[in-house]
Amino acid sequence: MKLRCLLLVIIFFCLASCGVKRSMEQRPDISGIEKIDTTRIKHHDSFYSLGNNQLYQNEQGIWELYLEGDALERGVANGSLTRELIHHQEIAFMDKLQEMVPSENYRGFLKSVVSWFNRKMYLHVPEEFKTEIYGVSRYGLKRYEDFAPAYIRMLYFHGAHDIGHALQDLMLVGCTSFAAWDSKTEDGELLLGRNFDFYAGDDFGEQKIAAFVNPDQGHKFMMYTWGGFIGAVSGMNEKGITVTINAGKSKMPLLAKTPISLVAREILQYAGSTAEAIEIAKKREVFVSESIMVGSGDERKTILIEVSPTNFGVFEVQNSNQLICSNHFQSEAYKRDKRNLRTIKESHSKYRYNRMQELISKAEKLNPEKAVAVLRNMKGLEDKKIGYGNEKAINQLLAHHGIIFKPKERKVWVSSNPYQMGEFVAYDLEDAFSKFQYGIIDKSVAVTEENIAESDFIHTKKFQEYEEFRKLEIQVKEQLSNKIAVPEASAERLVNLNPDFWEAWFLAGKVYFSNADFNNAIIHFKQAGKREVTTASDVEMIEKMIEKSYRKL
Repeated sequence: MKLRCLLLVIIFFCLASCGVKRSMEQRPDISGIEKIDTTRIKHHDSFYSLGNNQLYQNEQGIWELYLEGDALERGVANGSLTRELIHHQEIAFMDKLQEMVPSENYRGFLKSVVSWFNRKMYLHVPEEFKTEIYGVSRYGLKRYEDFAPAYIRMLYFHGAHDIGHALQDLMLVGCTSFAAWDSKTEDGELLLGRNFDFYAGDDFGEQKIAAFVNPDQGHKFMMYTWGGFIGAVSGMNEKGITVTINAGKSKMPLLAKTPISLVAREILQYAGSTAEAIEIAKKREVFVSESIMVGSGDERKTILIEVSPTNFGVFEVQNSNQLICSNHFQSEAYKRDKRNLRTIKESHSKYRYNRMQELISKAEKLNPEKAVAVLRNMKGLEDKKIGYGNEKAINQLLAHHGIIFKPKERKVWVSSNPYQMGEFVAYDLEDAFSKFQYGIIDKSVAVTEENIAESDFIHTKKFQEYEEFRKLEIQVKEQLSNKIAVPEASAERLVNLNPDFWEAWFLAGKVYFSNADFNNAIIHFKQAGKREVTTASDVEMIEKMIEKSYRKL
């Protein structure tokens, strides 16, 4: 019996090894690549062109990218134009990986696990997108070839969002979005807003790209993205279809399939209605749970397409003028889903849902400016002070971006740094694409007179203190993790910088606990418990540390 089990294990790993080898060696059809122009012209440090394609950095620091042609042409132009941005994101992402897994041996093991996990991803990605990714990957950094070849590595990166939220202890996402129409908006037309709270380190969020894509097939579209990434997390096409994605609760998958961002990209490029969006989502196998919010300006409605590896649902409100989405499912298909019910009960998703509902209900006749104010709100229910950076807030002060859509008018506003607190830059899709059709233009295609001003908060002492708090928090966590003595002055500084935030008090308590000052540890843990604690597991953690501290007395 033992011999049979051993034999089965050996057969399994041999088959898996073959699968990994095949996946590492597979390549899309790139015939004709030698005929594609790769010559990038540098006009100045913030303006590049390649044929009819171009990259321009506006005064808010956002890179405006225009691409056209077939998949390979778009990919090569994208890679050539944005090579420095690709390098920046690769370094930021790999540095984050090194920070999380400092051991070289463990990183070697992780490389094997990642290769095994992603061994069949290529079978679930449309050929067009694989070809486009290949074109981009020609400009990847050579230094990371030992982790995976550039094309394979960039294919993996498109599943990072999915893996990030599948890892329950790694809070990379906690997005909140809304749609409003009829009596809830100033002109009765559809208005959508969202915060994309994917966080992979400060460096990762530094550079942003407003990409305008004119493909040889499908619809023209824009999306807010970053270097090396062709998937869509927030975008709108020329038909007035908008797409945003919100993570749902997932168990850790054992095999990668279609990354959600590529499902959203396919909808953006090929859907002209909400019905077409549903059909596209239905035909793709995903490996995590996700809500895809799809708005249609011409239909004046919004739906949630709720997908998971084993279920599929569509949610549409009846007799209402608003739709809200956080990180739990709302369709009938998930009413009895145990994981979804646990998310509603134990996570901060329902709290943010209720808070967004509260803010939308209070707001009269929403317009883009009022929508931005909603996305920037940092307080809890009933305007309670819950500390800066609390994941229960709509604005957690870590968002990669905020975005507003008016799809009937084909208009979009995208945030500039920091977080969603910088100026929101306005674009008109019809106007932008018409300008690009005239050839290379050495200026922004933004409709600057419609920009929404930056938040006053970023010029306050409170914001400066929050930025100091974040740096100190990271430093103290690292010291505690490495069993390095932390001065008690750091504990008190954490509390003084962010006194309404439970985690400031909890981390201070851990500093006192590590210094064997258990009385002060108890005081700080109890103070943490009196504040708005993020999740049920966090409450339990605080209680355990209080008990542990008492036992040490």
